[in-house]
Amino acid sequence: MASTHWLASSVGMAILDRGGNAFDAAVAAGFALQVIEPQSNGPGGDVTIAAYSRSTGTVRVICGQGPMPRAATIDTFASLGIKQMPAAGVLPASVPGAFGAWLRLLAEFGTMPLASVFEPAIGYASRGYPLLPSAALTIAALAPLFRTEWTESGRTYLPGGAVPAAGSRMRNQALADTFERIVREAQAASADREAQIEAAHSAFYRGFVAETIDRFLRTTEVFDSTGRRHSGLLSADDLATWRPDVEAPCELRYGDFSVFKPGPWSQGPVFLQQLGILEGCDLRSMGLGSVEYVHTLAEAAKLAFADREAWYGDPHDTPVPMAELLAPAYSALRRSLIGEYAAVDPQPGRPGDREPWIPRAEPEQSMAGVPEWMAHLRSGLPTVGPIASRAGAGNTCTVAVVDSAGNLVVAVPSGGWLKSSPVVPGLGFALGTRGQTAWLTEGHPSSLAPGRRPRTTLSPSIVLREGEPFLAFGTPGGDQQDQWTLEAFLAVAEFGLDLQAATEIPAFHIDHFPQSFAPRASRPGVVVVERSFDPLVLAWLEKKGHRLDVVPESTLGKVCAVGVDHVNGFVRAAAGPRGRQAYAVCQ
Repeated sequence: MASTHWLASSVGMAILDRGGNAFDAAVAAGFALQVIEPQSNGPGGDVTIAAYSRSTGTVRVICGQGPMPRAATIDTFASLGIKQMPAAGVLPASVPGAFGAWLRLLAEFGTMPLASVFEPAIGYASRGYPLLPSAALTIAALAPLFRTEWTESGRTYLPGGAVPAAGSRMRNQALADTFERIVREAQAASADREAQIEAAHSAFYRGFVAETIDRFLRTTEVFDSTGRRHSGLLSADDLATWRPDVEAPCELRYGDFSVFKPGPWSQGPVFLQQLGILEGCDLRSMGLGSVEYVHTLAEAAKLAFADREAWYGDPHDTPVPMAELLAPAYSALRRSLIGEYAAVDPQPGRPGDREPWIPRAEPEQSMAGVPEWMAHLRSGLPTVGPIASRAGAGNTCTVAVVDSAGNLVVAVPSGGWLKSSPVVPGLGFALGTRGQTAWLTEGHPSSLAPGRRPRTTLSPSIVLREGEPFLAFGTPGGDQQDQWTLEAFLAVAEFGLDLQAATEIPAFHIDHFPQSFAPRASRPGVVVVERSFDPLVLAWLEKKGHRLDVVPESTLGKVCAVGVDHVNGFVRAAAGPRGRQAYAVCQ
């Protein structure tokens, strides 16, 4: 068991000790994370889950990315004078997908009753948990907003009107009450486990939770990152008609490994595209962390992310040429573009001779004279503090679990964080703002459209080796998730590192393309590298034309991973040391 919070890992292990399987443990840990990491996720946010069932031998993906409201059109935003989706507020709110997706995982793959997986989350919400330093920092930064505009957030996270200290006991009784009422209504509906899970879904999406969200958005104008107040577009009808999809993943063969990722409604396939490009490169002879290794991975990332920007979107709503993008011939063509020096202007490919197009971000708003809390609000990432000004900074959560049967599950929950929107009165949680990733420009696969899923960055991975369960992993980190996890995977697959060592290698990523989050910052040619790289490597990367942003060591990502050691008959777990927060445990 590994997750981005030691308490969530403890919750998952307790479920396994009580006879639950990996999926039960993940669900309990996921609901606990909604309480104990409010700066990074919540019930009103979203989650992407990848699950391998040993009994069926198949990998499935559960899409907890809710669609945009029916009222959310480009014309609607144009009528409000908005040219780029706001970072925060209620206008960019999509249907909350996290709650329903966790329930779907429990129903389809789990074994334990509803009350058992909710019990830890309810306990932490009602009795309290130690507030993380990152959460305390976020609350302190947003306190003026919480006191004057988002007053329900203030009532929830400013106990006694004061900014809480890191490590202090934080409670959220409203959220505990919400979860308890859902469980009560579910138990009153039926004694059957599956029927209770369905009743819990109904309570959230068609019952009192949906009604409360609908009433709040219809009757309240919320101050947002535009500097104005707006009512929301999300309605009870939008929630009532949504259910999480369970679907086949995208897959790529890489040597002895079969690698599985979510579809192009996420950025997940960009991991596979990078692997496809790199498979024809002799990475082992380059050496882990060498100049050629970092250069090659950075250039492969540029090519894959160029395709992400041009082609990815909701395949339910617009054609995405995924088969062509993952075809070996296409990967070889893209690989041939990697040269000795850094590419200055990497372009997307033309699968099937299609013409690519990447929209341009609107110029950033001036921060002159803007209060610090407003500057934070205009950044769509959950992070605050000095690192938040860098493109690529970000945070969310990860849960990865393996059990003795060989089941694997990994989830990346996010959204509905403290910075996204105000806490909904009576519910104890905020709505997610994943809609900010949509373009307010017609004709692109990621353009805003009613009922279309905004492209998410949440990107878990599952790997089988010669058909047997091998790894499940993920990381916080927005757009950078599929670079940091790729580096960890290659450390295992190509260089034979053990799982924990793979999470600790020096990390890097490109910042070349617009970030998915407002204000869509980009830094062409920049490679962000941790200071723990050999100085000679950094010097030679600059000679190859890379613009380096050298950040403190152990600051990029929190890779969490689990796996199966078939040689020795052990399960494995690892948690990256960055942030001194993630925790892995096995028994």
